[in-house]
Amino acid sequence: MQLEFHQLERRWEHLRVRHLARQRRLLASLAEVGQQTPIVVVVAEGQADRYVVIDGYKRIVALEQLGRDTVEAVVWPMSEAAAVLLDRSLRLSEHETALEVGWLLRELEQHFGYGLEELARRLDRSVSWVSRRLALVEVLPEAIQQQVREGKILAQVALKFLVPVARQSLEDCQRMAAIFAQHHCDTREAGKLYGAWRQGSPAIRKRILDAPELFFKAQRQAEEKAPAGSGAELLRDLEMVVAIVNRAQRRLTGASTTELDDQQSKAARHQIERIQKQLHRIDEEILPEKKTHVEPSATHHDSGTEHAGSGQTGDRAGAGDLARGSTQSAAIQLDRATGTAPHREGGALPATDPGAFRQVPGESRASP
Repeated sequence: MQLEFHQLERRWEHLRVRHLARQRRLLASLAEVGQQTPIVVVVAEGQADRYVVIDGYKRIVALEQLGRDTVEAVVWPMSEAAAVLLDRSLRLSEHETALEVGWLLRELEQHFGYGLEELARRLDRSVSWVSRRLALVEVLPEAIQQQVREGKILAQVALKFLVPVARQSLEDCQRMAAIFAQHHCDTREAGKLYGAWRQGSPAIRKRILDAPELFFKAQRQAEEKAPAGSGAELLRDLEMVVAIVNRAQRRLTGASTTELDDQQSKAARHQIERIQKQLHRIDEEILPEKKTHVEPSATHHDSGTEHAGSGQTGDRAGAGDLARGSTQSAAIQLDRATGTAPHREGGALPATDPGAFRQVPGESRASP
């Protein structure tokens, strides 16, 4: 059916993030071939001549820009709440950010009185999943959320960087959001500024937010001076590994350990061992001279003794740790025997000290 714009209730429009490039492509397509897909509406409760728009807000805006008077629509014969939930479940064309999901959950909670358990049941999610996404929209100032809706700040940038800043300082969050919007920061640029802010002292944080141009200029100069070639690419790859391990650590810290069953725990432990082995191989490739310290010790003793360096790939103790006595070393070996990986913030293995392979009286020649 054809509907005039004044008949439309657009109460769900603020749940959408505006993508300017997509909007321009849609506008060009509508101007060339006209509307091909109808918008989705339901009859407004108690108003037979008015309709609530469920899907098609971008098409409505584009048609208005083209000066059209009507829009083609299809009416779903169901309640508004059921239509919104159905539309959300059918939205497979693009991935919704956690912030967009949070907006939807808040509206469902406020307009229809759904509680956490009801929302979790209807969306087939856990209560904690619903609660976390609602917390995102509660902690982020409304003015910043509006900038995200308008496409001035990327939703991923707001989620990854502005939300954690808002939990510490709303003032710093608002200033950082203004910087991201003004400089059109992508995820990489925003991440560098956020990382410097997070690691800095209060004075450094203030300096970064007062003069972001100087910060970005310094970052560009540092990148220009950075060594090129495979070495620089390797360093970037290892930085990504550290970031991923940090994220895994935060997930483990934020979730209850009881959420992992025995099979998942074994699988996680197996993956940790694989990561350790791979990092050990990289470490040996970077410092091949370590082999000269290992091999002679094996040739001067019985041939049945295993090479140092061919044993477990967990974190190794330095020579000073081994020299403290056999009691501590036995504890280290017992911990390794269980296959439990030590918890580290960075997750990366320390560089191996060649002195760690020195024979210590009373110790086994097997690698630590």
